[in-house]
Parts: sequence; structure tokens; C-alpha cells
Amino acid sequence: MATPDRASLDKDPAEVAAMFDGVAKRYDITNTVLSFAQDRRWRKATRKALALTRNDVVLDLAAGTAVSTVELATSGASCVAADFSLGMLKAGADRDVPKVAADAMALPFADGSFDAATISFGLRNVHDVLTALAELHRVLKPGGRLVICEFSTPTLRPFRTVYMEYLMKALPAVATKVSSNPAAYVYLAESIRAWPDQFGLGDLIRNAGFTDVRWQNLTGGIAAIHSGIRV
Repeated sequence: MATPDRASLDKDPAEVAAMFDGVAKRYDITNTVLSFAQDRRWRKATRKALALTRNDVVLDLAAGTAVSTVELATSGASCVAADFSLGMLKAGADRDVPKVAADAMALPFADGSFDAATISFGLRNVHDVLTALAELHRVLKPGGRLVICEFSTPTLRPFRTVYMEYLMKALPAVATKVSSNPAAYVYLAESIRAWPDQFGLGDLIRNAGFTDVRWQNLTGGIAAIHSGIRV
């Protein structure tokens, strides 16, 4: 049973949304501190992986405060931020991009609406990952590009050991100093440990009907960018 200020690994949508509402106010600065400012580099790498043009219409799912959407928009593409946490969208209200309240498992968009879609550090929090991937497949045009940036598994064993120690011990301690809801970052650490590695996520994307699935590791595999094409 989750405490009121964090979600359980069952990923009940109401729990997860409430948890993100609770961290929204200091979410961006907390991510920057906990990632040692790697979050900015990861956003740029995601934009480059999408290979956007000015004619593209892009869905940024689980966009949170829309800081990732603003990065995507530097490409000149038309970008839409979508998230199911109203608190997160409200925290990013001053960011000048379109924002839509949306459930990843039932997207409020017509079939074939987007040239490209991305979800960064959000797929891990969805109750039914395969349903969310199917929805992303549905709203993409044929030939549309999917890019997922998500926490993953460090490739070097010694580094992996140190990283897991940081996740379970140091990360919650640091979050206590900078986050508006430190308990939520215990869930963050647990959800990262329970998430599939690079190969496992690649298989899930293929099973959702995407082709040309590949990935690139970021920061030694702490995160990875997976990409695929909607046929």
C-alpha cells in the first residue's frame, strides 16, 4: 500500500498522478541536482534522435512541466506537451508550448496525428506499458518516428554496482534536501531497479509493432534512447 505522498510499483494511475502533482513545484531543479545536470544533455540527445524538421508535428508524452517540449521546439517543429498530471502541466504554465491533459493508455488524439512522438522518463510509470506503446503506434503516421528516453541498466558491472547503491541510498537522501516530496524519490529508485534493461525494452517496442528498433546508451547506460519506426 502506497503512502499518500508516493506511488506503489503497481503504478495505480491515480497514485502516480497524485505523486507527480506533489513534486511538480520543484521537479525540474530536483532532476537537475539528482542527475548531476545530465538531464539537460539527455533532452538534447532525445531531440537529435528524433531528427525533427520544421514540417513535423511532434507529441511529447509525459512531458511534465514541458521543459522537454521546449527543447524539442528549438528544432522548429510543432510540439505538443501531454501529461496526466495537472499539477505538472500547471507548474510549466509559463512555457509557451501547447499543453494537453492526456492518459498515455488512452490518448485523446486521432489515428495518424503525429510525424514523431517521444516519451522521456515516463513510460516506466505507466500502469500498462504495452497499451501505452500501442497508443503511441496508433497516433503516429505511417513511417512516424518513436523515441523513448528512459532510465536503463549501466553496461559496466562495477559502475552498475555503484549506481544501484546511489539509487537506493544516496538518491533519497539528496532528494530530502531539494525535493518538495522526498518520498516520491524512493518510488523513483525502486521503479528504476524494476525496469527492463536495454534489450528488454527493445523487445517491448518491437512487440508493439515498431520496426528498425535500436538504442544508444547515455552516461554509461544510466539512461538509454530507444527508437523505432511505425510501419
